[in-house]
Amino acid sequence: MRQLIVAATLVISTQAFGQQGKLNVLKISTPKQLQGYFKYTGNDIPLISGHRGGPDKNAPENSIEAMANTLSFTPATFEIDPRLTKDSVVVLLHDDTLDRTTTGHGKLNKYTFEEVRKLKLKDVNGNETPFHIPTLEEAIIWAKGKTVLILDKKDVPFTTTAALIKKHHAEAWVMITVHNAKEAKFYYDDNKEVMFEAFVKTKKAMEEYEKAGIPWAQIMAYVGPQDKPENKEIFDLLHQRGVMCMISTAPVYDKLPTVEERARAYAQIIKSGADVIEADRAIEAAAAVKSLQPAKTDKKKFFGKK
Repeated sequence: MRQLIVAATLVISTQAFGQQGKLNVLKISTPKQLQGYFKYTGNDIPLISGHRGGPDKNAPENSIEAMANTLSFTPATFEIDPRLTKDSVVVLLHDDTLDRTTTGHGKLNKYTFEEVRKLKLKDVNGNETPFHIPTLEEAIIWAKGKTVLILDKKDVPFTTTAALIKKHHAEAWVMITVHNAKEAKFYYDDNKEVMFEAFVKTKKAMEEYEKAGIPWAQIMAYVGPQDKPENKEIFDLLHQRGVMCMISTAPVYDKLPTVEERARAYAQIIKSGADVIEADRAIEAAAAVKSLQPAKTDKKKFFGKK
């Protein structure tokens, strides 16, 4: 029965958006291709990652429907938030409580998956949608051949995350967020093919990843939430190692009041030296940096339609 529910959810979610045309997908099918997608060359296409799955009107955060909606406009990766239910099912939910993004109330870990599955998700305007909280496993299955998922660190044990990636042989399309070299080393020692979105905000942090023996080819670096002159030094050091650098616009620039102000901010982030923008407003960010794409680049091979 559980398998039938998963299959039905994946079909409905794929059909919910993008019916007017094909999805923009990432043509990544091996860990080496994933490393190539994130390798800094100096002639790269600005990359977009949808924060919390790239939510929008009628497309709730941390839902397969939101990711499909974003891909109907632009290719993107997606940062998502795995959490545990009372019966230890890994689902997608940013907060530890249900109130803000679902029709439920209270702590997620007080409810079983069967109970959680009956709830409806709310969109960015707080409106109820027909969509339900997905499991991480459903998202992994859906994402294959379409996009790359980046798993944030919440309350899921490292061993559970590592086992799910291995179960689905998903090293080519599932990455792990790590806050320091110690966390990266745990996953790398367990699985030499896994790739990271790693916090590398300082030279000291960079040196710690090197000391831990984490290959730079398997890191995309999160540098912080602000476009500031001080970023240049860490950008340059990471670029010398072939590492792309990411700014998350969710805390600051996504909150600017107008489309025009946000567009200028997204474009300036790329002009300042960042390579990846992680945005709540992923569709807007993609449109704002489209003109900054190089005329010729080997990275075009990673983009397609499905």
